Amino acid sequence: MPPAPLPPKEGNLFKRILKCYEQKQYKNGLKFCKMILSNPKFAEHGETLAMKGLTLNCLGKKEEAYDFVRKGLRNDVKSHVCWHVYGLLQRSDKKYDEAIKCYRNALKLDKDNLQILRDLSLLQIQMRDLEGYRETRYQLLQLRPTQRASWIGYAIAYHLLKDYDMALKLLEEFRKTQQIPPNKIDYEYSELILYQNQVMREADLCRESLEHIETYEKQICDKLMIDEIKGEMLLKLGRLKEASEVYRELIDRNAENWHYYEGLERALQPRTLEDRLQVYEEISKRHPRAVSPRRLPLNFVTGEKFRELMEKWLRVNISKGCPPLFTTLKSLYYNTEKVSTIQELVTGYEASLKTCDLFSPYENGEREPPTTLLWVRYFLAQHFDKLGQFSVALDYINSAIASTPTLIELFYLKAKIYKHVGNLIEAARWMDEAQSLDTADRFINSKCAQYMLRANMVKEAEEMCSKFTREGTSAMENLNEMQGMWFQTECALAFQRLGKYGEALKKCHEVERHFFEITDDQFDFHTYCMRKMTLRAYVDLLRLEDVLRKHAFYFKAARAAIEIYLKLHDSPLANESKEQEVNSENLSAKELKKMLSKQRRAQKKAKLEEERKHAERERQQKNQKKKRDEEEEETSGPKEELLPEKLERADNPLEEAIKFLIPLKNLVADNIDTHLLAFEIYFRKGKFLLMLQSVKRAFAIDSNNPWLHECLIRFSNGGVLLNGNTNVRLAFLVSDHSNLSEVVNKVLTQEMQKIFIRRDLESFNDEFLKRHPTSIQHQLSGAKMMYFLDSSRQEKAIAIATRADGTMRDKNVKTLTKVLESLRDGGFGTCHAQTNDYRLACHKLFPLASTFMPLTKEDDGRFASVNHTAPNHEVLSNEI
Repeated sequence: MPPAPLPPKEGNLFKRILKCYEQKQYKNGLKFCKMILSNPKFAEHGETLAMKGLTLNCLGKKEEAYDFVRKGLRNDVKSHVCWHVYGLLQRSDKKYDEAIKCYRNALKLDKDNLQILRDLSLLQIQMRDLEGYRETRYQLLQLRPTQRASWIGYAIAYHLLKDYDMALKLLEEFRKTQQIPPNKIDYEYSELILYQNQVMREADLCRESLEHIETYEKQICDKLMIDEIKGEMLLKLGRLKEASEVYRELIDRNAENWHYYEGLERALQPRTLEDRLQVYEEISKRHPRAVSPRRLPLNFVTGEKFRELMEKWLRVNISKGCPPLFTTLKSLYYNTEKVSTIQELVTGYEASLKTCDLFSPYENGEREPPTTLLWVRYFLAQHFDKLGQFSVALDYINSAIASTPTLIELFYLKAKIYKHVGNLIEAARWMDEAQSLDTADRFINSKCAQYMLRANMVKEAEEMCSKFTREGTSAMENLNEMQGMWFQTECALAFQRLGKYGEALKKCHEVERHFFEITDDQFDFHTYCMRKMTLRAYVDLLRLEDVLRKHAFYFKAARAAIEIYLKLHDSPLANESKEQEVNSENLSAKELKKMLSKQRRAQKKAKLEEERKHAERERQQKNQKKKRDEEEEETSGPKEELLPEKLERADNPLEEAIKFLIPLKNLVADNIDTHLLAFEIYFRKGKFLLMLQSVKRAFAIDSNNPWLHECLIRFSNGGVLLNGNTNVRLAFLVSDHSNLSEVVNKVLTQEMQKIFIRRDLESFNDEFLKRHPTSIQHQLSGAKMMYFLDSSRQEKAIAIATRADGTMRDKNVKTLTKVLESLRDGGFGTCHAQTNDYRLACHKLFPLASTFMPLTKEDDGRFASVNHTAPNHEVLSNEI
């Protein structure tokens, strides 16, 4: 039996509760709730109890809120208000799926409730339930056909479902209802027309799109977009002459937009190199100060013409003292002929400027100022750094610094050269020197912090950043609040190299939370964008959010987290108290007393430090809570604190790793590392078909990847399966092979035979080595697998891995460090003598790289962790 309705007095009080909730007068709302519930007749009134719970939730009392709402729902399960309130509570907790269920239950009881339908539609678009969103928007359109948002929301639903015809019909019907005079420019009407045109272009309706934009051209505010659409559509329709005129107008408007030049070339279709060059010369005469028409021809001209144009380009920019000159030319360095021309020209300038202050000794004219020689040396330092000739680059930059010791760019470049040469400590020192010249420059400060983190100097990096963070809070926490993900990803990698896995995981989880918050922040735009008619930006936002975790910051953090969780699964951290118990058994009474005294002092110090941190944390939480109360309508309660000690001792590291892996598999499937990381996880979980899926996907991307080669051999090493009349060694994790079902075994055999093609593992590995004789990375992976398959071939495997003669094309600090790390980490068994010999050989090749320097006992720990550039999959595969 449904509860009796409230009498007029209590009914009015309930309306005031709703009004107080809408106006955020939560304390007054609780008073009115108390006035109703204090009456014995209505002490169990479900809707009042539910509203009291919702109000308490807004005051941060989450547990009490859930108790009251659930109690109200039990007392009046047939009330749409109770279900709606329960949905709002779930939504504030980010449990969107549960909230949708609650809204649907509420609609069963009151199917035409506008507020519930609106709330449901917001959650459906947030969760990308596009079919459900379309149905809900249709109901809203039926109930409120005169509201603009009803039409726009319904049209967007069809657009996102790629039903362009229906979307266009709805938009056109809605456009006809807008009473806008033809000569009046209205921003919202303009946005509607441009959105309509965007749908046409996505539907490949080129002719209709062009006619549409020409019809409503006078009523569109964004005149630049009109021309861009016209140019694109005319090109697609093959009306090249008209397209060329449009692109010339666009270039006149902005002569630095490379896309306009690309469009103009496609429209003009120059047949010869001379015709193509003439186009740019004409534009350059028309726009003498424009950079692009003089820079772009350098991409396609060659020979003497390239030399002529390059000389003009270099002289003008060097004379002006243009620091980014090298950056503008970096894209040409794939062409060795062009690189040699540049080198010849600039080294000639340097020699001539030193002797006669002219670009050429055969010229007569105005002498160049001393700064010209400075910028020539600056350019040459960048040039030789790019070519890997680090000692020459350092000579040039040192000469430049000696002449002008106050120019920040010189110290910045010197730090960059030391980074490339493999000495990160020295790089950080020179970057610190650069920032000391201008402590008010935020960019150079951030760069200095980044270099310090790469040198594992975390504390120094935090102090560096504190110059620009808010006073009263630590730099780490302030950067986390500001979502400074560049800092957090570098921090995570530094902690990972230092073996501080808990701290590293904390940073990875913080980055993950930022991406969750960014995804959640789109919630406010679902209603705002329809109200303000910023429809193109809204659709772009939705599409961006769909691929948000494709971002490099997320990939870096996720990869680091997965590698750490794999490491923790293979080598779980021991309990410190148990270790101390074991150690104390082997000590004498005097040593034991000394150890206990030391432990007490350490505990006391740690306790004081913890109390200080706790007080600081409480103060910050108080400030944050005050800020939340002022700014937020609803609070989702404090987030779970990320404790490093807890994170590094996760109950199931592989499950935690999978949480980071899933977004990568969905969004970064074109990166081979995604599938190889997936293989490493499933390998440890013993998921055979998922392992097969991972290696197949990786094989489709790059069948010659060295890490994939290691995964294939590890996956296939074990029992003997028949392949025709030949015995082929193809087993899958011998320990579990007997437990495989016949179907799984058959699938694995068939699929792996496609890769191995009647070859045993030794032959497969030997062929891999023969296929890549000039690649150190491939030779390293092949050598490791040679030792893995047959440990008696250790000497041969080490000889293959450590070969670094002149034929090797990837002989650089990074790849040689990978080899050295593999020798140290046990990838080839015990080989101390060979490791030391290899380090000495590398030191001769790269004397400035700190990884290869002879280490003292004091430096050993510090330098061993710095420059650890080898990917952690090397360590992971060695431990199997």
